[in-house]
Amino acid sequence: MYCKYSSIRRRVWLLTMALSSWISRLRSSSRPIYTKFRNSLSHDHGAAVTGSPAAVERFRKPSFSHWDNSLLPLAFALSAGSLALHSYFNNSPSCCEAPNLDQTDKRLGGTDSMNYVVKGSHREVPQELINELSVICKENMTMDYDERYYHGKPQNSFHKAVNIPDIIVFPRSEEEVSKIVASCNKHKVPIVPYGGATSIEGHTLSPNGGVCIDMTQMKRIKSLNVKDMDVVVEPGIGWMDLNEYLEPYGLFFPLDPGPGATIGGMCATRCSGSLAVRYGTMRENVINLKVVLANGDIVRTGSRARKSAAGYDLTRLMIGSEGTLGVITEVTLRLQKIPQFSVVAMCNFPTIKDAADVAIATMMSGIQVSRVELLDEVQIRAINLANGKSLPEVPTLMFEFIGTEAYSREQTLMVQKIASEHSGSDFVFAEEPESKKELWKIRKEALWACFAMEPNSEALITDVCVPLSRLAELISRSKQQLDASPLVCTVIAHAGDGNFHCVVLFDPDKEEQRKEAERLNCFMVHAALDMDGTCTGEHGVGTGKMKYLEKELGMEALQTMKRIKAALDPNDIMNPGKLIPSHVCM
Repeated sequence: MYCKYSSIRRRVWLLTMALSSWISRLRSSSRPIYTKFRNSLSHDHGAAVTGSPAAVERFRKPSFSHWDNSLLPLAFALSAGSLALHSYFNNSPSCCEAPNLDQTDKRLGGTDSMNYVVKGSHREVPQELINELSVICKENMTMDYDERYYHGKPQNSFHKAVNIPDIIVFPRSEEEVSKIVASCNKHKVPIVPYGGATSIEGHTLSPNGGVCIDMTQMKRIKSLNVKDMDVVVEPGIGWMDLNEYLEPYGLFFPLDPGPGATIGGMCATRCSGSLAVRYGTMRENVINLKVVLANGDIVRTGSRARKSAAGYDLTRLMIGSEGTLGVITEVTLRLQKIPQFSVVAMCNFPTIKDAADVAIATMMSGIQVSRVELLDEVQIRAINLANGKSLPEVPTLMFEFIGTEAYSREQTLMVQKIASEHSGSDFVFAEEPESKKELWKIRKEALWACFAMEPNSEALITDVCVPLSRLAELISRSKQQLDASPLVCTVIAHAGDGNFHCVVLFDPDKEEQRKEAERLNCFMVHAALDMDGTCTGEHGVGTGKMKYLEKELGMEALQTMKRIKAALDPNDIMNPGKLIPSHVCM
C-alpha cells in the first residue's frame, strides 16, 4: 500500500513541477499574446459582422476590457493545467488534437474510434475569395445548395460529415487550378479535390466547408506516345474512357478499380484493382505527375524516362497522398499491350480456406496469372438473386490467364490440377469473347448484386491486405465473425496479392446495426495488422482508416508524414482532416 501511494505522490509531484514550469513560461509570454488576441478579435468582429449598427457596435467593443491584464496569464495557465490533469486522470485526448471532431463515442482518428460522422470547424468563406474565384472560374463555379450537398455527401461512403463545401469550382486548365489554390491559400480556406466520387473512406468529405475543386472537366488526352507505350492525360478522364481511346492502338491501361473512377483520384488513393497481381498498383504505373502545391506553384515530379535515379521520388510521394499535399493536374501513365489471347476460368470449393489455399499455391507455382479473384458463398448467392442465375452457392475462385494461345491454355490446365488437389470442383473455362465476358460479369457486378439481398440497406465496404501466406488464415478468422453476425456480409478478395474486401450491409436507421458493421470492420483490420498486414490495400485512408495508422506505421512515421505536410502546406488547407490522425504532434 505504501508503494502504491508513494507512486501516486511521485506522479502528482511530477505533474505539479511540469505545471509550474508551464505557468512560468505562460507568465512571460502571455502578455503579447493577449494584446494580439484582443486586437485581432476587435478587428475581426468589426470586419465580419453584418446587421444593425447596434449589433456591429456591440461586437466592436473589446470583449476583455473588464479583465485585468495581470490575471490573464494565470487564467490561461490554470486552464491549461486543468486540461493536462483532466487528460492524465481520465485518459482523454491530448491537447494537441483538433477539437473539431465528433467525440460522441471516442475521437475520430484515435484508437478504435467508433465514430463515422466528422464534425468540422466551419467558418464563412470571405466575400473577397468568392469574388476572386468568380473572376478565375467565371461561370464554372456554383454555390447552389443541391450541388454542394451532392459533392459533400459521397454515396458510396460509410463515412459522413456534418458540413458540406461552400463553393464548387470546375476548373478547365492547370493555370486555373493554380490560381484557385493560391487564392484559397491566401484566405486560409480549405480545399477538397474531387474526381469520380467513387472513393469509400471519406476522402472527399468537406468537414470544414471551403472550396471543392471538381476536376472532372479536365479530361483531355494531351499526348499518346505509342512507341514509348505511355500517355499523358489530365486527371478528370476515367480509366474506362481512356481504355476505349487506346484500344485501336492495341494498348490499354491495366488498372481497373470501380467504374467511374478517374485517373486523378486513382493516383490520389494509390488504387489498384483485379489486375494488380500482374501489373502492379498505381504506384508502379505512373511515370510522372504535375501537381499544384498549396501556394499555387506547379511542380513536375519527373521526366518521361521509364526509370530515373535523379533526386527525391516526388511522384511516389504524391501518389497516395489523397489531396493533402497538392492537386494533381497532369499524369503520365505507363501502358501495356492488349494481350494476344486470354482464358477465363472458374472453380468451386467446399470451404473458403480451400479456395484461398489454391490462390496461394497458384502464385507459389510461378504461374503468371493476370487475375485471381475469390468470392464467398454469400456473394455468389447475391449474384444469383440479382441476375437470375443458378450458380452453386459455395466459395468460388475466378482466374484469368493471358499470353499466346498455347501458353494461356497450358497455364489453365496447371491451375486446374492445383485446384483438384485442394478439393476443387466444377472447373470451367472460356476462350470465346462473349463467354469470357459473361463469366467475368459475375465479378464485375458483385458489389451492386449485394443490394439485391438487402435493397434498403447501406453498405460498409472495407479492405485489408496481408502477406500472401497469411491470406487463408485472415479470411478464415474473419468469416467466423461475419457468419456469426446478424448482418449480411459478403467477401470478395484479390486473392493473388493478399487483398481482402468485405461488404457489410446494415440498416442506416438502426444504430446497433451501424455499430455492428463498424465492429466487424475493426476486427478485420486488427486481424490483418496482427499478421503484419495493412489496414487498407487499395481503398486508401481518408477519414475512415486514420484510427489504425498508429498501430500499423508507428508514431515516428506519422510524425514524419506530418512534417512533410506542414512543409508543403503550412496553412493546412489541402484536404484537412484526412490521412494523418489529429492526435499526431510534431
